[in-house]
Amino acid sequence: MTPALSLPPDASVDTTLDRCRELVEDASYPTVRRWREAGGKVVGHFQVYFPEEIAHAAGLLPFKVRGAPVEPTRAESHFGSYLCSILKTSLELALSGRVEFDLFVTHPICDAARNLAGVWGRNAKYPCQILYLPQNATSAHAVDYLRGEYDRLRRAVEGVAGRLVSDDDLRASIAVYNENRALLRELYAIKRDAPWAVSPEDAFSLVAVGGLVPRDEHNALLRRLLPELRLRHGKRQDKIRVVFQGGFCEQPPLDLIRAIGRSCYVVDDDFLIGLRWILEDVPLDGDPLRNLARAYLETSSHSPVQHDLRKPKEAMLLERVRAAGAQAAIVTAAKMCEPGLEEQVAYTRALERESVPYFVSEFEENMSSFEQLEVQLETFVENLLFD
Repeated sequence: MTPALSLPPDASVDTTLDRCRELVEDASYPTVRRWREAGGKVVGHFQVYFPEEIAHAAGLLPFKVRGAPVEPTRAESHFGSYLCSILKTSLELALSGRVEFDLFVTHPICDAARNLAGVWGRNAKYPCQILYLPQNATSAHAVDYLRGEYDRLRRAVEGVAGRLVSDDDLRASIAVYNENRALLRELYAIKRDAPWAVSPEDAFSLVAVGGLVPRDEHNALLRRLLPELRLRHGKRQDKIRVVFQGGFCEQPPLDLIRAIGRSCYVVDDDFLIGLRWILEDVPLDGDPLRNLARAYLETSSHSPVQHDLRKPKEAMLLERVRAAGAQAAIVTAAKMCEPGLEEQVAYTRALERESVPYFVSEFEENMSSFEQLEVQLETFVENLLFD
């Protein structure tokens, strides 16, 4: 198929980053449209984590449904006004025909999202599935249970693809995704070690575009771009190093990330954490579905929607701050996001105990005014720089 990014192989770093930003903000999703026009099929999956390897192994394009910069004019009638924006704008994509899937998969990550599959399924012609990730991640039966869920998903994917997905197919896809996660870890190492080399909005776009294009193509993009970013010589500025916490599900608008970057180096974050959920290579030998299940549970990141007593959220945030050498934390939550807003209280108490400065805010994916927040953040930064 035609490369989804539509970039010449010798495109400059700036041209490539511009193209990634354009794709991330383009609610017509041209990469998905071109994939379908070439005869490909698409699996849409809602936040936070989805084992894309299973869809990839069947030759399908996994598309990360993460809301959109659109007005949910049709979707408003299907959800209450008190719910988060991402549910409505995600459904709007389907109702408006902006993207067309062959299968949609969601997860009961919160009370609001629990109803998404039912609402979506009543308004779509293609099948909608719920993937039930383990609620008790420390159970001795969690891996077996999740392996069974992944096998059920494999059968659903086979029905859409019209072909069987063998263990060897899965191993080949796991290898592709292992490389992708390693490349994303390298990108985050650049953010941490030389944050002046890549702006927060560019780093976000480089990750986000992976949810819009075939992962093999994303790997090729990152393989070419990351060495060039390493060689970038930017002038170090008077900015503080911060960790951004609160982007695990609904994503802040790119302009908000850009505004934060004008006064801060964002050296770590939980933006699109589902695309970076697994922290180590998944083994290629043995049962691939069991290996994926074990990786989800044993070698993974954390978010407010995974309940794992081995990963206390406050301790995980403090470790993220320490590992990134951050001077402060920006603790945010999407408006009307119950899991995110609940965690804010625990996060701020933990930061206070460890004397880590923090800035608390909230956002909405379609917000368009950032002046007040930017002034408040600049004041916070100046107090730290000149205290």
